[in-house]
Amino acid sequence: METQVSQPGPAAKNLLINNGTSRRAIKDKAAQIGVTVGGTMVFVALLLIFFYLLYVIKPIFDSADVTPVVSAEFYDPKPALMVGSDEQNEIMYRVSQLGKVDFYDTQTSQLLRSEQITPPADTYVVSSSAAAPSEQRFALGLNNGQVIIAGIEFGVTYPDNQRLITPRLRFPNSNEPLTVDPQGRPLNNLVFDYSSDEMSFVYQTEDKVWHLSRQEGEENMMTEEVEWASYNSIVPDSPVNVQQQLMTPDQRQLLLSSDNKLFIYNIRDAESVQLSQVLSLGRAKAKVTNVTLLAGASSLLVSYDSGLVQQYFQVNGDQGRQYQEIRDFKGEGDIKSVASEFYRKSFVTITEDGDLSLLYTTSERELFSKRFALDNPGTAGFSPRSNALIVEADGKLNLFSVSNAHPEISWSAMWEKVWYEGYPEPKYVWQSTSGSDDFEAKLSLMPLAFGTLKAALYAMLFATPLAIAGAVYTAYFMSPKVRAIVKPTIEIMEALPTVILGFLAGLWLAPLIEDNLPGILTLLILLPVSVLSTAFAWYKLPDKWKQRLPDTYQELMLVPVIIFIGWFSFAISPSLELALFDGDTRMFITNELGITFDQRNALVVGIAMGFAVIPTIFSIAEDAVFSVPRHLSNGSLALGATTWQTLTRVVLLTASPGIFSAVMMGVGRAVGETMIVLMATGNTAIMEWSVFEGMRTLAANIAVEMPESAIGSSHYRVLFLAAFVLFIFTFFFNTIAEVVRQRLRERYSSL
Repeated sequence: METQVSQPGPAAKNLLINNGTSRRAIKDKAAQIGVTVGGTMVFVALLLIFFYLLYVIKPIFDSADVTPVVSAEFYDPKPALMVGSDEQNEIMYRVSQLGKVDFYDTQTSQLLRSEQITPPADTYVVSSSAAAPSEQRFALGLNNGQVIIAGIEFGVTYPDNQRLITPRLRFPNSNEPLTVDPQGRPLNNLVFDYSSDEMSFVYQTEDKVWHLSRQEGEENMMTEEVEWASYNSIVPDSPVNVQQQLMTPDQRQLLLSSDNKLFIYNIRDAESVQLSQVLSLGRAKAKVTNVTLLAGASSLLVSYDSGLVQQYFQVNGDQGRQYQEIRDFKGEGDIKSVASEFYRKSFVTITEDGDLSLLYTTSERELFSKRFALDNPGTAGFSPRSNALIVEADGKLNLFSVSNAHPEISWSAMWEKVWYEGYPEPKYVWQSTSGSDDFEAKLSLMPLAFGTLKAALYAMLFATPLAIAGAVYTAYFMSPKVRAIVKPTIEIMEALPTVILGFLAGLWLAPLIEDNLPGILTLLILLPVSVLSTAFAWYKLPDKWKQRLPDTYQELMLVPVIIFIGWFSFAISPSLELALFDGDTRMFITNELGITFDQRNALVVGIAMGFAVIPTIFSIAEDAVFSVPRHLSNGSLALGATTWQTLTRVVLLTASPGIFSAVMMGVGRAVGETMIVLMATGNTAIMEWSVFEGMRTLAANIAVEMPESAIGSSHYRVLFLAAFVLFIFTFFFNTIAEVVRQRLRERYSSL
């Protein structure tokens, strides 16, 4: 019995075809939408990263702002000795030249407290002096050769969970006058500084002679009491008419300003004071109005009645360390007052017309400039946190709010050479932190950008020839069986964690290279020579010998040759070192050639990072060469071209867009590499092309310093700027790669 199978009719067939077409169309549309949405989201993510980086970076380029807050009236015809406030800017104070201290409430402008330092009977104040602003300390010189030292401090308590700030005076010597002049002469034009174990006083007697008195304390180990020894000497070659006298907080230098000249004395040895330099401050049609020590006391600020302010600091020269003019700031108006911050290099100038300017020395920025109602301005001073400014003017104590978060950052400070204090010349320097309060952060991005390009360059010099040559041979010459093993093996290398490569490079490869430098040099010479020699010898062998080794495995004959050359190079390294470099290659490079040698250097980074970059370049380049249509190479061979001619004039030209993209992808990978550079180099932010010296890259610097930076600080935001620069680098390389790839594709697409 036959079973008949019914066949679908034409209508049913059309329905099935239409249903299948509809399903495919839906799937195609869904795939199209998915790819479009995914690509759009990637683009949006990149834009969000870009704008977030800009959002964090922007504040470092904002200008400062100074805003009047409150004014308090006082009644004292003489200028103040010093003015200031507490850290919270709730209380401001004024110290008169006769030792009267007034404290004012910044909320109500009312006088909170007034204290008068009373000298002993039959004595009176003949001079006064203020120490460095950060010390908030002053001294009163008496007519009997004694001095009273006092300081301002603010006690903070919390009764009923409410903060209460109590201003008071502190007396290091228990409010007892200290004898400075043994003969009891008046201490005119006093200048001083004080520390726990040393006190220095310089003063002028009635006979116009300047004297130095120093008291050095040493703790008695038995009684635990401080025993003081006194030293007195005369300041030689001193000017008679002195307009201003200064002493550095380290009590090592005395500066006397007289008639547009500055006399600088070395007072390190109290018994042998020496005049070390006479600095001419005269300027055409300009008169010196003020000489001020900048924060840290390494720089001098000299202001003129023309509005000019000049910065000087000591630079090593033929005559030792001498003060030298470094930079100037040009303004207008007669500068009446100059004040510097406690710890940063910002300072403010105030002219007789009330023009207030806020500037920063190293970045050479004018952060703020505006005219205020400040008639006859006098003494000015910053608050401890530098977020407030107190200015004495026309019988009033004026408090200004200061917003000046990132004064040290400017385009020139990050990308141009900067002359920092203590440096012999302008340099590119990255040094973000230090243990000193008066340290100035040096945030030049040039050494980091240079180090990034240097690391990428040496990595590409190592990786590009090997990767491209290997890709071309694997795709064009290698047998399919061997290619099926080699290609996946090299691509698996890309999955190797870079931290492992960095670990091996830093702890194994770097010492190995240092101990075998002659062997490494020999290997670089012998390895290509041996490969070419082996290929030439194989070419010259008779055919009957060649036929004994199957064509499938011809390339494997190089493996023993490479292993032998590697072993031989390292084996003869000690002999070469002894014969050519007196047994110590590193000392020869350092002493004879004058080249600095770091164990973790660019050579180690280039080799280690090259192994990380090779798989990226190899994989893309190999696919590009292998994808060249076979009919192109077959046609070239059929027309009589040799295999080499076909490779160089047909295959490589056709595959050039992909090969170039592979190289640029490798550059992008090398530029953004972090862990290898972090572990295989000394992370020294220097600008030297030497292969034997290290570097610091943008990525490694971010990884090292970001965990230590304070959120919102200049350091923190500059690290984000470094990330932005790294982002721009990779974007630039990828853009160039895509543009060149498209042009190469258009040019050789007709092949």
